[in-house]
Amino acid sequence: MTDHNDTSTPQKTKNRFELHSERLATTDEHGNRIYIFPEDVTGLWKTYRTYFYWFLIVLYMIVPWIYVKGKPLLFLDIMNREFTFIGNTFHGMEPIIIFLALVSGLFFLAFMTSVFGRVWCGWACPQTVYIQTIFLGIEKFIEGSARKRKELEDAPWNIEKIFKRTIKWILFTIVSLHITHTAIGYFIGPRELLSMSLGSPFENWGVFTAVMIVTAIILFDFGWFREQFCIIMCPYGRIQSVMMDENSMVIAYDKKRGEPRRGTTPKENEGDCINCYNCVKVCPTGIDIRRGNQLECIACTNCIDACDDIMEKVGKPKGLIRYSTENALNGKPQNLLHARPIIYIIASLFFLVAFIVVIFNSQNLKVQFIRNIGAPYNVVKEASGESKVLNMYNLKFIHQGDKVYHLSYKTSDPTVQFITPRIPTKIDKPEMKVPFFLKFDSAILVNGSKVITFEVYDGEDEATRELVYSQEVTLVGPITK
Repeated sequence: MTDHNDTSTPQKTKNRFELHSERLATTDEHGNRIYIFPEDVTGLWKTYRTYFYWFLIVLYMIVPWIYVKGKPLLFLDIMNREFTFIGNTFHGMEPIIIFLALVSGLFFLAFMTSVFGRVWCGWACPQTVYIQTIFLGIEKFIEGSARKRKELEDAPWNIEKIFKRTIKWILFTIVSLHITHTAIGYFIGPRELLSMSLGSPFENWGVFTAVMIVTAIILFDFGWFREQFCIIMCPYGRIQSVMMDENSMVIAYDKKRGEPRRGTTPKENEGDCINCYNCVKVCPTGIDIRRGNQLECIACTNCIDACDDIMEKVGKPKGLIRYSTENALNGKPQNLLHARPIIYIIASLFFLVAFIVVIFNSQNLKVQFIRNIGAPYNVVKEASGESKVLNMYNLKFIHQGDKVYHLSYKTSDPTVQFITPRIPTKIDKPEMKVPFFLKFDSAILVNGSKVITFEVYDGEDEATRELVYSQEVTLVGPITK
């Protein structure tokens, strides 16, 4: 700022956008909230983001309605612990699957952040996507430009204000309900949800309550809370600095080119920044990007388009505010793929590969051979009067996917009889337990025991059946002299 005692440079009145470095643009001197009304902006980056936002919205809306092999493309049936992806159903018997997927995703997000900065917030976060595309669109259509919206906010409650606010919040509610119903469709199926929606809420009280709660949260956040969530509550905004360094791409102001700003120094010494504050006026969180990288910045690129537009009007090169790295701005070599992002992407790929391996292996039938609790054996008399020994067991079958198994059994000793309720045994559930007995003559035992091989085959046709499990089993019985 100019020294008031210095008459060699022009005087300057403090702009309302020029705030103390310790103060948020969304609060006043007393900590009360100041509502942000970002001005509209046009430009290359806004066009790219708009197309991408609508692509994400359309994708989100239509995915539940896409069916593959008679099943939704993506279906998360948490109540029954069934997860369907591209027509393949997996069951929640192995928590490691969910763990590996989440960790792989987290490391990939860390990789993207370390290379491209807060790209998630500006380009893919549902809050940013829906607020910038739909909720602000509705607000602009009902209440007008940023200046008119601010005037309406400051105006007393009259008929015009009540009417516009009522219409706006009715439309917000309709959009929020649509978003929520689509989200719930991922968990209970869109066709089932449609059927429930046509019935009485009391018939599906749990789902109805969940829809109302989620709708209220979205309406509150997207319609009113907005940038406060990014600044106050979002954990990603807090941890992004841990993932970023001087080589990370961020939206940055080129101080070497822009400073000193117009009006703060003799004209011949001025930089390219004309101090118009357009970059601040279009920011959805109200920050001044010229202060450097800040927690409140969501990398939405509005300030780039606003500044490029001004630079074009004053006949100066674009890019005073641009995507860049700290090293590039300081004239140092930049290296996007250095040690940190490489470690992140390797870790992400490692967990992704582990996830794929576990998924494929989990589709194979797993068999657990469990001896029954209680007496190790029983001696029973046949109708012929001959005594036989019974060993009691349970077979536990676990598998992922939709394959149906038809199992039959065989022992290495043909004199050992296998007894179970049904052969072949149909395994059509993710987890089944089958009780069975091995019946034999005590004469085959040596010192009260005998080791045999127990085999499980899959296939209804004996000629083409396939061995899926084999285990040595110790038969036990009375010791005979």
